[in-house]
Amino acid sequence: MDSETFIYLLWGGLAIALIAAAVTDLKSRHISNWLNLGIALGAPIFWIASGMTIWPEMIGQIGLAAVIFTIFAAMFAVGAMGGGDVKLLTALSLWMHWLTFLELLVIMSIAGGLLTLLMMISKTIRKTEGPIKVPYGVAIAFSGLWMIWGITGHSSQTIF
Repeated sequence: MDSETFIYLLWGGLAIALIAAAVTDLKSRHISNWLNLGIALGAPIFWIASGMTIWPEMIGQIGLAAVIFTIFAAMFAVGAMGGGDVKLLTALSLWMHWLTFLELLVIMSIAGGLLTLLMMISKTIRKTEGPIKVPYGVAIAFSGLWMIWGITGHSSQTIF
């Protein structure tokens, strides 16, 4: 198997993992630590297959993940995001260049806003009590799938 095919298989595996994260978050409002760990551990395999250098590329990916974890862990600490969402974003950041990941965050924010709006409408129609629990893993997975679609050449460019 050539390296390009292997890289596409890795992207496919990541896509499947993101779909699994979205489905489980939607059903149970929980994203498995094992799933997040699998996504994170797949990244170094991707780095090697892609021919990334240790410095600055691989170290840069780890640095990006550390920054993402720090920012979103702070959001978790104030109750703005779930722990599984933080870990999913951190694991996903290991797969993408920081500029690509910034695009992912914009798409995630838009998708998350739309998802929240749908949840609010649903709550109003159903007349349910209590706070809205938004399965933000769905927005994260959607944005990850969007970026994979662009990265793997299914669109001529990403959105920006």
